[in-house]
Amino acid sequence: MRYARLIATQARVSFLLLLQYRADFVISLFLAAFWTLSAIVPLLVLYSDRDSVGGWSWGEALVVVGWFNVLKGVQSIVIQPSMNQAVEQIHKGTLDFVLLKPADAQILVSAQRFDFRQLSDVVIGCVILGYALATLGVVPSLGAVAQTVVAFASAVALLYSIWVMVMSLAFVFVKVDNLTFLFQSLFDAARWPGSIYRGAFAFVFTFVLPLTLMTTTPALALLGRLAARELLLAVAGAALFILVSRWVWTRSVARYTSAGG
Repeated sequence: MRYARLIATQARVSFLLLLQYRADFVISLFLAAFWTLSAIVPLLVLYSDRDSVGGWSWGEALVVVGWFNVLKGVQSIVIQPSMNQAVEQIHKGTLDFVLLKPADAQILVSAQRFDFRQLSDVVIGCVILGYALATLGVVPSLGAVAQTVVAFASAVALLYSIWVMVMSLAFVFVKVDNLTFLFQSLFDAARWPGSIYRGAFAFVFTFVLPLTLMTTTPALALLGRLAARELLLAVAGAALFILVSRWVWTRSVARYTSAGG
């Protein structure tokens, strides 16, 4: 409860800052809508002369796009701003002020900044999900909704873990900006259903960087097509990534020499 109140306080402060610049939120909403529509164009071209791609129909693929937008919004609101600030603190040596506080440093680092301007991505993602389900004529059951919540929580845990590991590289390397840009570019692979990838791409985006699973698994759950075994594997995979990222973080902090090192 202590950490929950701490995170809520940080989120409240960030939200109050947003209210000072309300026009930014409106502008970001239009920009997010523009980029989302432009990203759907390749999907329209792909389905222009076929009814199914990789076992996914047009409406089902839109469900994946919807989850991609929601997850991208969560990344832009909660994860990325805090991680970018942590990298800056590491390079400047000001991470000392976080490490000296009587609380878990990883939690403090992970929730030190929120960017609610990117809430527009979540809103647009939910709109796409509603449109896709209406197009398919699908009304998710309570069981499907419960599976979706668990699958999406696992996806967020996976995404957070990868960001922690990328951010931890700042303890070793001077610049990790290129790595974060590379990861953001690779994250676009999650826009497509996982079954369309073959060979090495399928292996990398499933086991090394499970980007496609982050959106495909919640989509399958919402459509009522996710087996219980697949859901358990998703949860187990997320738990494994959390443990690995925690290990990487603790080992990296041990290398930190601070501003006076």
